[in-house]
Amino acid sequence: MAEYEACILGLRMAVDMNIQELLVIGDSDLLIHQVQGEWNTKNTKILPYLHCVKELCKKFIKVDFKHVPRVQNEFADALETLSSMIQHPDKNYIDPIKVNVQDQPAYCFHVDEEPDGEPWYYDIKRYLKTRDYSEGAISTQKRTLRRLANHFFLNG
Repeated sequence: MAEYEACILGLRMAVDMNIQELLVIGDSDLLIHQVQGEWNTKNTKILPYLHCVKELCKKFIKVDFKHVPRVQNEFADALETLSSMIQHPDKNYIDPIKVNVQDQPAYCFHVDEEPDGEPWYYDIKRYLKTRDYSEGAISTQKRTLRRLANHFFLNG
């Protein structure tokens, strides 16, 4: 989902800049092949992201997606370095988002159904909106929620 969110952000920026033709180069095999229609999307949480990317693509005269393996992605690293050195003259320019590369893989477990019937992000979203915890939350749960909430923001 994070890769789709980054792609959507980039596409929206290109739309705002009135770009007509775009080449999207990415190292996410999954995203590139799903957007090109070569691979099916089984995860229902990804479908809205895929739909959003496809809708944004309709705003361009031509848009192509190209997969580049992570080990051959020096071009993206070089662009990141260059972009961090450039001062944009527009005062309303959004500062680049810093991305931390983890030195250990993250492990996630797929949850088909939440015990309380709410989506997995419900407590995080509520905390970001109101700074309130769920009823009966103990101190370790509150600390974990605060830590998780640091990695999210509300948009819209």
